[in-house]
Parts: sequence; structure tokens; C-alpha cells
Amino acid sequence: MHNKEFTLEEFKTGEVLLFDKPLNWTSFQLVNKVRWLIRKSCKIKKIKVGHAGTLDPLASGLLIICTGKFTKTIPDLQGQIKEYTGTFTLGATTPSFDLETEIDQNFPIDHITEDLLQATIQNFIGEIEQTPPVFSALKKDGKRLYEYAREGKEVEVKKRKVEISEFEINTDNFPEIGFRVVCSKGTYIRSLAHEFGQAVNSGAHLTSLRRTAIGDYSVENAMDIEYFENLLPSREINE
Repeated sequence: MHNKEFTLEEFKTGEVLLFDKPLNWTSFQLVNKVRWLIRKSCKIKKIKVGHAGTLDPLASGLLIICTGKFTKTIPDLQGQIKEYTGTFTLGATTPSFDLETEIDQNFPIDHITEDLLQATIQNFIGEIEQTPPVFSALKKDGKRLYEYAREGKEVEVKKRKVEISEFEINTDNFPEIGFRVVCSKGTYIRSLAHEFGQAVNSGAHLTSLRRTAIGDYSVENAMDIEYFENLLPSREINE
């Protein structure tokens, strides 16, 4: 983790900043806050700031934010493999595949055994076809899918190929399942939870999610916004 005061020149030349995005913040809000703090503390009007891969508001964890010339590296960072941990709950589904919407259906879970769960995991390792959630920011005909979903309109969502290289689960709190997943760019963990529920002849929805790594970058080396604020070259941010 960075432990010395930043300078304006460093921000302009380019910095790769690792943040632990808090729950209920959008990625956009965090980028905006970082940009505002840099502009205010360095007394400048413009600075390029962008993030390398959106995290849902209901997810926490690693968000890479780049400044200055390093914003050009964002596409490369977005393509890195990602690691997530979290929980999904068997026996119920939601339209958004997570806690953004209420439970719409309940399913039996009495038939689900540890052996069935472990065997099912194997079907999700490697290259798989995945259907993104209708409650997502993907665009169709110039409009985001979640806009159609919130209007109650049905829209066909095309499957996409993604790769899961590691998938581990913990069943100590069954029917809540703890997991760790290492996956390619474009993987929706909400969809993985939903489709896992279907694969065991039940239902499931994501109940917590944390991004722990992007490529070689780990959330263990990430900072929160308060820590970052203390590294800025001016203490006159609130004036």
C-alpha cells in the first residue's frame, strides 16, 4: 500500500490506485470522489481518472482507479483474471439474481447433498456459456438491460463464453454456500449463482460478493477513501 504523500506530478504522469470499494457505493461514485479530492487538493481544474472494471453497489472489494497517462492501461487491466469470494443461498431466486430485488420463487433443497454440490462444481470449471442477468448494465439497442427490466419488459439476453479457472465452496452454513471463484473478464457471479442453483434442481441467489484480486493486484494492498485523503498534498480539502 502507498504510504507517502502523493504529488500533482505523480497524478498527471499516472498512478494505479487500489481501493477497497465500500458496500452500497457505485464504482462511479468512488471515481468521482477520487477525482474531486485530487482536483481540490492539487488546486487543478482537470485530471483524467477512470476505473478498471465496475463493481456492483452490493459488492465490496478491489477497484483499480487510474489517473493521468495511466488511464490508457485500463483496457489491459480490465482483461486480467479476477478473484471473488462471497455467498449465495440455495432454495430461492430473485429477478436480479442477488439482493437488489425480492425473492420471487422458492425451491426444495432437501435433495441437495455435499456430493451433489461438489460434483456440480466440476460442470462450471473451464469455458462455459453464461447468460448475463437482465438486471445488468449491458446494452441492447442502445439501452441498458436493467432499464428494460425495471420497466417490466422482457428482453432476450444472449449467452456469452466465460472461463472459470477455480471454483471452491464451503457448506458449513447450508443452505448458504460460501465460495471462492477465479474467472475471466465478463463473468457475472450473480449468473453463476443462479445457474448453479438450476444445476442442482433448485434455485439460488447471490447474497454477498467481494472482489479480492485483479491479476496480480490484491485487495489486501488496497486503501479506503479516508486513507487516500490523508496522502494528498494539501490538508485544505474541506475549505
